[in-house]
Amino acid sequence: MLFTYFCDMKKIIDYILGSVYLVYFGLLLVVFHVLQVIAFTIFGKNAQQKVVFVLNFFITYGWYLTGTRVKFTQSFQLPTDRSIVFIANHQSTFDIPAIYWFLRKHQPIFVSKIELAKGIPSISYNLRKSNSALIDRKDGKQAVSEILRLSKYIGENNYSAVIFPEGTRSRTGEMKPFAAGGINALLKKAPNALVVPIAIKGNNKFDPNGRLFPLVSFSKLSWTVLEPIEPKGKTGEEIANLAHETIRIALDE
Repeated sequence: MLFTYFCDMKKIIDYILGSVYLVYFGLLLVVFHVLQVIAFTIFGKNAQQKVVFVLNFFITYGWYLTGTRVKFTQSFQLPTDRSIVFIANHQSTFDIPAIYWFLRKHQPIFVSKIELAKGIPSISYNLRKSNSALIDRKDGKQAVSEILRLSKYIGENNYSAVIFPEGTRSRTGEMKPFAAGGINALLKKAPNALVVPIAIKGNNKFDPNGRLFPLVSFSKLSWTVLEPIEPKGKTGEEIANLAHETIRIALDE
């Protein structure tokens, strides 16, 4: 009886704090959409990206409104004079903001499904302006072409790309196999790129339904940058398997 009471109270708290965050999140998207448009129109892409980094700072630390804790760990020094391909497991829409903010000096650009490029304030605009690889998962040829374009772009500018090679989010937290195709394409025209795995933990429990509401208050979210993988001499399949195993071990810990 007492346990049921506490469970019911926890759900009420989730709805209250989740509502507060949802309003906060919605206002951020609207306000920063306007700021992005102004920055891009007047000052150009670099200014727009700085606005995006600030947006993701507020999204990430706004999770404290739900009593949630955020932890970012990076024990390895990463180069800024070469491209990086970040490979992460995928648990939630909220996987992305912390990567944007904490790894901003590496200029991360995402591989994203094309549907997100329309209809979402701030997010859709940024995807279109940041040179993200917008892939149609029903059209393999288009997807590869987009990723190759991004590969060339990061290789020429020493920027970084972020890919979630599971393809879809894991609601349970248990990782799905990593597809090697996207990783191969990202490395093809950026041969000097370094591969860096990121282990994301707790997001599937924070947003278990994938609908942004209600969020589970007092969650623990973590992003851990793992030991880099030098891709030279390795096939895409070997890199995918090595990154998968490295992330799996980190999640188990």
